[in-house]
Amino acid sequence: MHEPPHRHPARILDANANRAREAMRVLEDGARFLVDDEAGSLAFKSLRHDLVAALKELPPGLLEAHRATESDIGRTLTLASEAQRADPRAVIEAAGARMGEALRSIEEWAKTIDPAVAGRIEVVRYRGYEAAGLLLQRLPSSAPQWRLCVLVSQASCLLSPLEVIKATLAGGADCLQIREKAMTDQGLLAWVREIVAIARPLGAAVIVNDRADIALAAGADGVHLGTGDLPIAEVRRVAGRRLLIGSSAHDMEEAAAAIGAGSDLCGLGTMYASPTKPECVPSGPSFLSAFIAQHPEIPHLAIGGIDAPRAAELAVLGCRGVAVSSAVCAAKDPEAATRSIHQSITGTAPVDR
Repeated sequence: MHEPPHRHPARILDANANRAREAMRVLEDGARFLVDDEAGSLAFKSLRHDLVAALKELPPGLLEAHRATESDIGRTLTLASEAQRADPRAVIEAAGARMGEALRSIEEWAKTIDPAVAGRIEVVRYRGYEAAGLLLQRLPSSAPQWRLCVLVSQASCLLSPLEVIKATLAGGADCLQIREKAMTDQGLLAWVREIVAIARPLGAAVIVNDRADIALAAGADGVHLGTGDLPIAEVRRVAGRRLLIGSSAHDMEEAAAAIGAGSDLCGLGTMYASPTKPECVPSGPSFLSAFIAQHPEIPHLAIGGIDAPRAAELAVLGCRGVAVSSAVCAAKDPEAATRSIHQSITGTAPVDR
C-alpha cells in the first residue's frame, strides 16, 4: 500500500533540503562579509552545490512531487527565541546548528529511499560541521576589553589576600585573574567562589589561571591558558561559550596560533622584565604594536613588569588593557597603586565602587 503523497519521506527530504541550503547561505554570507574569508565562503558554496548534486541522484521529480508547503503545520510554529539574535556569533551558531540538524534529517530519511544518497549527505554533514567551526573561530571575539586585570596569588599579597582583592576592585580593576598552583582542588574551588561573590556585584570579571574545570564549577567568567596547558579546542569542547578563554602569546606566531584556535583574548608579554617571571625574556612594546596592527579587533592585556609609568607608555602605543601582579599585590596601598595604573592606561580616574 502506497503512502499518501503528503506522508512520503521525500517530503521530509524536500523541506530539510531547503532548510539546509538557507542555513548554508547565511553561513556563506557570514564568511564573505563579516570576516572576508574567501576559503570559508567557497566552502559553504561548495556544500550547497554538493547537497543539490547528491539529491539529484534520487528519482527525477521525487521531491517536487511530494512538496506540500500549504499543508505544512510547521509553517506557523515559531519560538520567541527565534525572533532575535544577540549578535553575529549567535546568527552563525544558529545557522550552523540548523544546517547540521537538517542534513542529519535528510541523511536518516534518505536511507529509506536510497542509502547511497544518505552516504553522500553524511559526507556533506561532516564537512559542514568543520566549516561552521572554522567560521566561528574567525569571528571577532565577543570578550570585553578589560582595562586593568590584577593577577592575584595569596603568596604575592603583602596584606591579606581578601584585603588586596577588595582594594584592587575599589581602585578600578575590572578583572581579577586567580593564580594558585599549590592549592588543593577543593581549596581553590572555594577560594574562586568567594572571589566571584565579591567581584561580580561590582561588575568585575574573574578568570582562573590554567584550570577550566575550577572556572566552570566556581561560576567564573573565564580561564587563562598558558602554552603548556590544555589546548583551546579541548577546553571549548567542554566549556562551549560558558567560559571566555584567554591565551598567553610571546610573539606574533603564538598570537596567530591562539587566535586561529579560537582564543577570545591574548595576554601579550612579557613587555618588560618581571619579578613574577624572571625567566621570561621580554618581548617588548614592539610586539604589542605589531599585535595591535595585525589584530586590532582582538582584546588584549599587555603583561610583564608593568607599573603606572609603563602603563602610560603602552597606552601611547595603543594598548587598551594591562595585567599586573606585584605592582599591586605587593604594594603597601594596593588601592592607590591600582588607581594609578588605571588612570595611566585609561587617562581617567576610576569610578568609586
